[in-house]
Amino acid sequence: MTLLERWREFAYNNEMDEQQADAFWGNYFNQEMEIYKQLLADPDTKVTGTVKELAEKYGVELSMMVGFLDGINDSLVEANPIETMEEDTVVNLVYDKEKLYYNMVGARAQWLYELPEWNALLSEERRKELYKEQKSSTTIVKPKKVGRNDPCPCGSGKKYKKCCGK
Repeated sequence: MTLLERWREFAYNNEMDEQQADAFWGNYFNQEMEIYKQLLADPDTKVTGTVKELAEKYGVELSMMVGFLDGINDSLVEANPIETMEEDTVVNLVYDKEKLYYNMVGARAQWLYELPEWNALLSEERRKELYKEQKSSTTIVKPKKVGRNDPCPCGSGKKYKKCCGK
């Protein structure tokens, strides 16, 4: 079983009661936030290393680092091989700022996309644009319903009821 499979099995399929789950995820989110604070504070540093080295660097358990890598992978400039990674797999944390912010909004991770470290990375206007763009990407817009007496959308020039509305 790979590290990622073990992480997902434990985090998502583990039979925890509600109190245990709240404690687990609360702890995870706090550790995740601390890692992001460090990453965002020094955006020009290209962070690389083995999974085990990064876990030690950020002071988290190996399983928590695997969960972090799973969460950030879609926001990286070059994705890590998370499906097959082991403790000694070299990974990177070189992220695309706008993609990371956009994905945090999509994940509803308010505790992350509202970190003050973002102020130095993206302007307030750009953050608002990304926020709005992400929120509108999940909004379903229904097309206007064609009325019986409206011109037919097929372009025939006839009324809808006499053409395609039959």
